[in-house]
Amino acid sequence: MKWLLAAMAMFAFAALAADVNGTWKGKVETPTGTSERTFVFKADGNKLTGETTSDMLGKSEIKDGKIEGDTLSFTIHAGYQGNDLELHYKGKVSGDEIKFSVEVSGTGQTAEYTVKKIS
Repeated sequence: MKWLLAAMAMFAFAALAADVNGTWKGKVETPTGTSERTFVFKADGNKLTGETTSDMLGKSEIKDGKIEGDTLSFTIHAGYQGNDLELHYKGKVSGDEIKFSVEVSGTGQTAEYTVKKIS
């Protein structure tokens, strides 16, 4: 009986996760200018995978992605002008929008922006 209750609790928790599957797009202001970024998210329960592409940093794989309710987090690795960057994303989903806060590891730089679901 305990395993049944545990399974039901896990199912209920997974059902509460925001639906982020699909393609999302937005623009962010950076110290070096405006950058457009596209995300393709694939959610499996509370695990988030996919990829992201920007005109400034190119294509990156989503790593360590998690979804908890309407909150998601993940990391990407990118290169810019010969430098390796690690960017930590935290976002809150509201309908067809995600409000992101992004931290560039080791620099203290952060940016905030909103992406919208396009498909």
